[in-house]
Amino acid sequence: MWTANLWQDYCLIDGCDGMKLERWGDFVYQRPDPQIIWKDPSGPNQWKKSDGIYHRSTTGGGNWTFPNRDAEQEQVISYRDLRFMIKPMGFKHMGLFPEQAVNWDFMRDRIESSGREIRVLNLFGYTGGATVACIASGASVCHVDAAKGIVAHAKRNIQENNMEGPLIRYIVDDAVKFVTREIKRGKQYDAIVMDPPSYGRGPGGEVWKIEDELYGLVDLCSRVLSDNPLFFLINSYTTGLAPTAVKNLMTMTLVKKFGGKVTTDEIGLPFANSELILPCGCTARWQC
Repeated sequence: MWTANLWQDYCLIDGCDGMKLERWGDFVYQRPDPQIIWKDPSGPNQWKKSDGIYHRSTTGGGNWTFPNRDAEQEQVISYRDLRFMIKPMGFKHMGLFPEQAVNWDFMRDRIESSGREIRVLNLFGYTGGATVACIASGASVCHVDAAKGIVAHAKRNIQENNMEGPLIRYIVDDAVKFVTREIKRGKQYDAIVMDPPSYGRGPGGEVWKIEDELYGLVDLCSRVLSDNPLFFLINSYTTGLAPTAVKNLMTMTLVKKFGGKVTTDEIGLPFANSELILPCGCTARWQC
């Protein structure tokens, strides 16, 4: 498992009975997590100090409550030299997935060791964690997401890192439609990163189901890779989609076309109070 264990402003404190206890910057939050299937907390008293709690609803979704009203506001946290704006959002989100730090480190290492200018395409870019990481290492990034509000959040993160300028391009669009147009325009990228949802809809009502669409998207994206591509990274939180299945897909598309190799594994977060690790989806990395 690839573990994001270098955080200072984030800490996974404890977990039990479907909930995780986390410190984000100055505040402690409780949020649901389906991978926490054990019942006993390692530190029962710590749960009493929560500043914000997300309560699941039996009919779907849920809502936040804040024993400490200050915890409802946005704050900025850091990872290495990167800064991110986070706050409690709808459907238990905080605006950042801390486990992705292990992928940010991988991308930064590849970009910095390449010794050349790298153009990155970030599809389903969410609030821009990968975008910020790649720009910090000198790459230019085209950031694509179908949700206008989420792209606005990504812009805030870029501004927080003083990265506004020619290295970043924001696109609000359906990923497949955008890549198709980039192929027609003759655009090329040296690296691609994507974090596709299990299910979603584009701005024009386009339906996305990962099991039906991922192979076609990766095959399509292989046509905008440059002649000297650096990496292609796919992250997935889809339950039941095994890392080996994604590895097979990338082998049939990217390795077949460019050579190179694919490595896959779960990604996770370590618990502070035990030797347990929380699994947080899987990542597959192709590199030439």
